[in-house]
Order: sequence, then structure tokens, then C-alpha cells
Amino acid sequence: MMIDLLYFAWVRESIGIGHERATPPAEVANVAGLIDWLAMRGGGYAEALGDKTRLRAAVDQLFVPLDASIAGAREVAIFPPVTGG
Repeated sequence: MMIDLLYFAWVRESIGIGHERATPPAEVANVAGLIDWLAMRGGGYAEALGDKTRLRAAVDQLFVPLDASIAGAREVAIFPPVTGG
């Protein structure tokens, strides 16, 4: 299953790209598993995604907890907590 991955703010800066398409392995069932799988790439991925407590996510443009399923997802966005102003 091909998923569009979007990265924002310092997550994007650490990884070095804002968007990519990826096909996670079948055992990756939720956002947390996707983040772990991406972090295993090392480098900027490990730096940006190594501490999930610093991350938030949206699946198909809906904010979700990190234990949310990615089954059937077309897009997953990963970003730091958003503050208002």
C-alpha cells in the first residue's frame, strides 16, 4: 500500500524533505509503527522521529492518536505539536 507522507516544521527540516511516497511493510499497522519503521532509516529520520512523544499525526487530513490505524490511508502527516497564537 503506497502512502503519501508529509513532514512539517522541524520534522521536515531534520529529514530534509517535506513529502515522499512509501510502501510500509504489511506488519506496520498504525501511525506509531509507521514512525518506528521510518526512524529505522537512520540519519535525519532517526533524529526527527526517534521520540514519538514530540510528534503528532494526521491520517487523510484528520488529527489522530499515534495508535490510529493506517489501513487504507492515502496520506499520513507527521508534525510537532501545534501551538495557537
